[in-house]
Amino acid sequence: MAESDDKWEGRWDRVKGKAREHFGRLTDDEVEETQGKRQNMLGKVQEKYGESKEKAEEMLKEFERKYL
Repeated sequence: MAESDDKWEGRWDRVKGKAREHFGRLTDDEVEETQGKRQNMLGKVQEKYGESKEKAEEMLKEFERKYL
């Protein structure tokens, strides 16, 4: 598991509210469905924002810089 994945899972309870704010198009249920797993969040962001995997990755990295 990558270090980034560990950060997501280890800090999830603390930052999931920030994820809801940061990714405003995601519902509370969709954020909860990711279960703090980075790959799951990547898929949700890509799907809801209609972005490429690369763009969704950039969006997640921005979130990580701010909150993880």
